[in-house]
Amino acid sequence: MTANTGKITTIGTFDGVHIGHKKILQRVVKLAEEQGYIPVVLTLFPHPRMVLQKDDSIKLLNTIDERVELLKNIGIKEVVIKEFTTEFANLSALEYVESILVKELNTKKIVIGYDHRFGKNRSANISDLRTFAKQFNFEVEEISAQDIEDVTVSSTKIRKALDNGNITLANSFLSYNYFITGTIIKGKGLGRTIDFPTANLYIKESYKLIPKDGVYVVKSYIDGSFVYGMMNIGTNPTVDGKTRSIEVHFFNFNKDIYNSELKIEFLKRLRSEQKFESLDALKTQLGIDMKNALEYINK
Repeated sequence: MTANTGKITTIGTFDGVHIGHKKILQRVVKLAEEQGYIPVVLTLFPHPRMVLQKDDSIKLLNTIDERVELLKNIGIKEVVIKEFTTEFANLSALEYVESILVKELNTKKIVIGYDHRFGKNRSANISDLRTFAKQFNFEVEEISAQDIEDVTVSSTKIRKALDNGNITLANSFLSYNYFITGTIIKGKGLGRTIDFPTANLYIKESYKLIPKDGVYVVKSYIDGSFVYGMMNIGTNPTVDGKTRSIEVHFFNFNKDIYNSELKIEFLKRLRSEQKFESLDALKTQLGIDMKNALEYINK
């Protein structure tokens, strides 16, 4: 694949890479195949709001690594990540088009939303892009208002569903199981004392959206096969825990997985986190949770 091969480029955050995005991305892949070009996504990271407004509250459905993996699974051959800095934000529309889209990417066609804004203070729009297209000899294909609306609605609904713990709804909009990726670290070892040993998951990306506290049925791919289990997200109120943790108990599993990186998929929410009057009461409830989880998995 040579650097001067023409590209069909689309630009966006594509957070979640959900069903609304897929329609656009599959169009880019199809055009690239038909015209002998390379399908490319140009994406910005960190999110502009994190940089310009110093907004730490923003939560994304994917880490940047997860996003790249999902985009490539759809058939996007190159994901170009531009670091969003104040310098980048100050590029004029002409500098942005000429230096990045034309010279760096060798874009032959841009597939972009009707409402796309770019350049310093987001001052340029799609009609400006069409003017640049004539100047630099590339084409512009506009994504319809309806398709853009579908993307926005899906993203909002997915975030809301996860915040409410509605995994089933979120997964239906994503068209895959929502997942988190992190490193297994040592916890307090409380689970062992009540026969439910857990692996604690540490996620370094503070911007990753974690679903609502509660108990979930989950699965992970470990050493070549799927392992099922149940996950607790919360503060462990029964033992007066104060910090939020993510702990997973895998069924019929006893390998040492400390320090390994795991991707864990959410399948179903079982219940909210509760404070029990004793560890025995907690243990009894975990037994019920496990039974409900296994019933769901076997179904």
